[in-house]
Amino acid sequence: MRLAEEGNYQDFRNNLRRFVERDVAPHAAAVDREGRPPIEAITAALSLGLPGLPFPERLGGSDGDLFAQVITTEELARGCASASLTITSGWVLEGIVKYGSPEIQELVLPPICRGEMRGAWGLTEPQGGSNLMGARTSAKSDGTDWVLDGTKRFITNAGWADWYLIFARTGEKTFGIFMIHRDDPGIRFGKAEDKMGMRGSPTADVILDGCRVPAGRVVGDPARGGEYIVEMLHNSRLTIAAHALGLAQGSLDEALKYTQERRQFDQTISRFQAVRVMIADMALKVEAARSVLYQAVDYRLRNHPDARRYASLAKVLCSDAAMSVSTDAVQLHGGYGYLKDYPIERMMRDSKITQIWEGTNQIQRLLIAKETYASC
Repeated sequence: MRLAEEGNYQDFRNNLRRFVERDVAPHAAAVDREGRPPIEAITAALSLGLPGLPFPERLGGSDGDLFAQVITTEELARGCASASLTITSGWVLEGIVKYGSPEIQELVLPPICRGEMRGAWGLTEPQGGSNLMGARTSAKSDGTDWVLDGTKRFITNAGWADWYLIFARTGEKTFGIFMIHRDDPGIRFGKAEDKMGMRGSPTADVILDGCRVPAGRVVGDPARGGEYIVEMLHNSRLTIAAHALGLAQGSLDEALKYTQERRQFDQTISRFQAVRVMIADMALKVEAARSVLYQAVDYRLRNHPDARRYASLAKVLCSDAAMSVSTDAVQLHGGYGYLKDYPIERMMRDSKITQIWEGTNQIQRLLIAKETYASC
């Protein structure tokens, strides 16, 4: 799928929506129930080139900009949050284009764009997730190789992905980014986690025990990985916000559908004033979150001074909206909302993690306060 030169995002969104309704949403319940990757959606996504969306054409990608990435993530999550996360998780390797050598770009990215391989990244550790610079995983130079030791926790696609972007300490106050392949000596994976939600997205530990990789697998300068990862997280935070926004919109969709079908006292419950007030509040949260997210994307693309603060604002607003709107949508379904027969039960479970990962919302609020004071 290619964007028009003039940036016709509405046509792009409409095409995605039809794709999701046809090839993604119908399989969402089975994926959740069986706790397996959304193979049907992933296979269908290849025909649209979605795995390679953000990567350059020279590497087999589509040169999709950040708006295209956000719209794609949002629309996929609207139908199946696990499919959205799994299809777009390879995009975390986008930083290789900016910081990696031509050799490592050619090694890693074309197979991912073609859907032959999958990517993941390892940041969180057992000792903590939000304290990124407290990472204990080490990387030591040994001749022409690097040797990595440590454990990465709660890693999306762990054991299923082929390439892992690993953030590791290279000195007392320096960090590097390394590309590890699943077949490298010294890498293994923990048990698959049995999760509340996002059950179609594999999660496990990545364990590095004397994992030896060639020197060419380091991304850029092995002493500047901290600087690189902060920059890479900026884009990632926006796509994670879009993922939450998709869940919020999908939950609102389900509430609208149900309340217009369910009848009580000889009329649909959509006619009840109390229901309409709830729907209005849900719509307000979704549209407010969407407005801030799109403003954040615009700021990011223009290198606006407020870009970092708006990324955190968007992450908090979108994920809080996902949790709030999905909870209210369950309430509007009444007892049926508590049954797995209805998509909203899954959406509520999927929504909770959006307030936790990619920097908890409590951490994001501290960042927002810091940036707000700095802008005075």
